[in-house]
Amino acid sequence: MKVTRAMFVLLVTIVLTALPSEIRSQSLSSSEGLSVTQKVTTSSNLDLTYVRPTQKTMVINYTFDAFGPYPIAGAAFAAGINQLSNAPPEWNQGAEGFGKRFGSDFAIAAIGITTRYALAEAFKEDTLYYRCQCSGMFPRLRHATISTLTARRGEDGHRAFSFSALVAPYAGSMTAIYGWYPDRFGAKDAFRMGNYSLLGYVGGNIALEFLYSGPHSMLTRMHLNNGHGAPDPGPNH
Repeated sequence: MKVTRAMFVLLVTIVLTALPSEIRSQSLSSSEGLSVTQKVTTSSNLDLTYVRPTQKTMVINYTFDAFGPYPIAGAAFAAGINQLSNAPPEWNQGAEGFGKRFGSDFAIAAIGITTRYALAEAFKEDTLYYRCQCSGMFPRLRHATISTLTARRGEDGHRAFSFSALVAPYAGSMTAIYGWYPDRFGAKDAFRMGNYSLLGYVGGNIALEFLYSGPHSMLTRMHLNNGHGAPDPGPNH
């Protein structure tokens, strides 16, 4: 419990401390590079222009994120781990026990994704992942981590802290604890499980940032408009 709590605090601290500096650096790079951008082609400029996803795109991505092959594989993997550790023991072993664990893990993920997309719609946030315009492993890794608790807002696509991204991982675990888990489980267990879900989101963003995502890859289909980075005009927009 202490380990997962410390990991959660560390993740939030990284986001809150690194986000302002990243916004400033991106804004400064934009102002210093005006003379350069005047020389590039029109098509290159279009590649760096933020385009807010359509409702159709969001629906397709939500369906893929919540019910596609990745959440199914993730639920199967988590159920296998829980089966080996016999957690919770009330569900026993065998095919029936694995089925309960798989159904629970799949439902937790689906509820979390549904919560994030629903709240993002209410707050006018763009939940899709956009690759970093930077180069180098560590800057890209930082970008993927920060994106876990941020979202794009407005027509200019500026980055901001996302309440929906913070709440979503815990919505699924809270629902499971008070919906179908044994009665001995409580809020602390929900918080611990939510921390694991949040770390899973981090892993998903890292995969989107670094793994192959050519035109025929499953990762490209996972987020239909993540092929380029969205410029961040800074905190004043």
